[in-house]
Amino acid sequence: MVNRQLQLQELEVFYILPALRRDLADAMKNTGRSQKEIAQLLGVTEAAVSQYMSSKRASLVKFDKELRAEVNKASAEIQCKDSMRRELQKLMSLVRKNRTVCKLHEQLEKVDAGCNACFAHETKVKL
Repeated sequence: MVNRQLQLQELEVFYILPALRRDLADAMKNTGRSQKEIAQLLGVTEAAVSQYMSSKRASLVKFDKELRAEVNKASAEIQCKDSMRRELQKLMSLVRKNRTVCKLHEQLEKVDAGCNACFAHETKVKL
């Protein structure tokens, strides 16, 4: 096995996005939406939604209370694929802001204390 460093985007794609979808699916299920509707809105299969519900998929990442509350709010706003995309981007911004990805990275790899490699550019780049 190759010993490599995971990049921010890899952590987001392989761990954070699936965990957000899992929590969104759970929140939508709790409001009475069908598995089929949830799958269509999330852009995943019904089998994936089933696996989210049974913790067979995306089970490593657990979000804090604040982010879970935001996920619940977002699930109420999702009515179509466009609103899904918009709400997911809002949630990703929060994940970056509260450095959830850093906590995950520390779980998966040996990371130097105080590492800021993924976010060092934020103070330098003004878009």
